[in-house]
Amino acid sequence: MALGQLLAPALQANMTVYLQGDLGAGKTTLVRGLLHALGFNGKVKSPTYTLLETYPVSLANQTPVQLCHFDLYRFNDEEEWESAGFREYFNAHTLCLIEWPNKAKNCLNRPDLEIVFDVKMLGVALGRCVRIVAHTPLGKKCLQGIPSSL
Repeated sequence: MALGQLLAPALQANMTVYLQGDLGAGKTTLVRGLLHALGFNGKVKSPTYTLLETYPVSLANQTPVQLCHFDLYRFNDEEEWESAGFREYFNAHTLCLIEWPNKAKNCLNRPDLEIVFDVKMLGVALGRCVRIVAHTPLGKKCLQGIPSSL
């Protein structure tokens, strides 16, 4: 949640963010934190069964966008991406967050940001390590001012 709140002010319209990590690693929790930081007060659920949940929000610069939260875990092949019509959601008026992007890797453009969650033992307890990689100039601009370690 805290990472989502930290990233929210830096996000921009027309961005694509990949969320990588095992089941239960914290991908949807990050989206929940982002949405709450962007002023969305409703229920935020995982799109595991619906494949897509959309939320109207305003970014820090007051730009209204549709936040699109995709979960491709249940995809069997990339043809499902095309037949679902998801390509139309990637435009200047959206911010797209994609869980399990590898399920449609040949259909998706390069992400602006890739957030990788790793659950592992930290001392005597399970903990989460998160790595954020910027793949585009827009992604790099987004990460300016974000501490490299939290």
